Amino acid sequence: MPSAPDPSESEEPLEEPLSAASLAIEKELETMSVDVADAPLDDADPPITPGEVKREVRDFVRAHERRRRQFPRAFIVGLITGLLAVVFRGLLDFAESWRDNLFDLGHQFWWGLPVAILFGAIFAGIGVALVPLFAPEASGSGIPHLKSVLHRLRPLRWKRVLPVKFAGGFLAIGAGLTLGREGPTVQMGGAVGQMVSETMGATARERQNLIAAGAGAGLAAAFNAPLAGLVFVLEEVQRDFAPGVFAVAFVACVVGDVVSRVLLGQLPVFHVQQFAAPPLGSVPLWVVLGCISGALGVVFNRALLGTLKWFTKARAWTPGVIGALVGGALAIVAWYFPTTAGSGHNLVEATLAGKVPLAELPFLFIVRLAMTMTSYATGAAGGIFAPLLVLGAQIGLAVGEIGQMFIPAAVPNSATFAVVGMAAYFTAIVRAPLTGIVLIVEMTGNYNLMLPLLIACFCAYIVADTLGDAPIYEALLRRDLTRAQEKPQLKQNLLLELTVAPGAAFDGKRLGDLKLPAGCVVVTIERADELLVASPDLELEAGDRFNAIIAPEAAHAAVTLREGAGGGH
Repeated sequence: MPSAPDPSESEEPLEEPLSAASLAIEKELETMSVDVADAPLDDADPPITPGEVKREVRDFVRAHERRRRQFPRAFIVGLITGLLAVVFRGLLDFAESWRDNLFDLGHQFWWGLPVAILFGAIFAGIGVALVPLFAPEASGSGIPHLKSVLHRLRPLRWKRVLPVKFAGGFLAIGAGLTLGREGPTVQMGGAVGQMVSETMGATARERQNLIAAGAGAGLAAAFNAPLAGLVFVLEEVQRDFAPGVFAVAFVACVVGDVVSRVLLGQLPVFHVQQFAAPPLGSVPLWVVLGCISGALGVVFNRALLGTLKWFTKARAWTPGVIGALVGGALAIVAWYFPTTAGSGHNLVEATLAGKVPLAELPFLFIVRLAMTMTSYATGAAGGIFAPLLVLGAQIGLAVGEIGQMFIPAAVPNSATFAVVGMAAYFTAIVRAPLTGIVLIVEMTGNYNLMLPLLIACFCAYIVADTLGDAPIYEALLRRDLTRAQEKPQLKQNLLLELTVAPGAAFDGKRLGDLKLPAGCVVVTIERADELLVASPDLELEAGDRFNAIIAPEAAHAAVTLREGAGGGH
């Protein structure tokens, strides 16, 4: 049974404490007189009042105060997350190297295969068993759990998540499960944000920003991609481009990336040759690549959810037994087909270099897809970032090789399609095109492929969206909340700040028609540069930023407000 949410997660003081200097400025504002008579005004502009000037200065002081408090915390979050990412990556590299050496040695003896199966079964079984026993929320990539925390739907028990995610991920991924280290690093980064916020006495709003910043720092450190980490926070995790969120995430991502580069080197994650800008005649092929990636992205999402559903029905076996069976089975596959094993980093390198024959690509794609599905369905502490990038590179190389056969002038180098395929497939599955584009550019260092990346990712997004498929992290979040049947719980009043997305349920609706429960009140609405007082007849518009106060007895209204404002893609 999942634990009840920690009440401290939802406490949101309506006023954040100010420093003595800021309080002195505000006190002076109350007594000062503001002369605006000489201010030049356009005939169409309303007159500027002294109250407006004071309010602008007061808002500036408060924003400056929040930044002053948050920047040191963000630095600490980035530093700790970067160190965690480096240690986690180093241990996994050691485990993969040790496993490969064991398999190479085993091929020389009759007992090699049984030992390989035993190795995979024991360590995968232990790694999977740790998760439901100590921290069920550490299952999978952890990104859906972080999103639920930032939506105020679930707690973040960092004292449990950090050790379980680290140890469980190391054992399961090190044993050979086809999972990535990037998702766990993102969740551990979020847990570090929670830890720092509790230790340094942050408010609830500041805590949310630090959790999101830690998640971005985790991605930045895992991929040596600070800009991708920042964009991931803004586009996928927090979905808030407010200056406060941006600044905190920026600091944490940069610090996390610097730590990773100092300790592991500054080379991109994938060593890829620098490609020249492809000819414009290849544009139709980029469209084809995007459409194929979009369709196969839907296959990935539905296959993953279907496999999870099927594994959930296998309740006769404990998670540890399921993990051991899958670990042993994947060891057999890796024994006979070594290129399919592990994280897939070497396979991606070969694919990006165009060294994988076209005839082998369909087989490798199907095998890696099946291995990813079964590995993730065990509930192990591992993500899908790296596996989906492997599959995307294979899709791209296949399209490039076939295109080179029929239109050689349009495809001077088929490996360029492998690079673009990673971003397109990521976009189709996660539905975060900006993150996908920036991530692949930073990981490969190929800035000349920006136009193909934009075209392919746009087409992949449109196809996946047209097919009615939900983004994978949204689908996993809904699945987790439905299975857990958790309800938000508040100890004190909650101040919630949301933005109405275009086409959301609240877009174009009057406040009086929202049917909010008793104890939930929309207080103010910011529209462009205007601050509006809420009234039943006021109609919400896309882009409106509204503040609502929710009493403990109306805690479920937090979900209603987020869904109505357009919390999904």
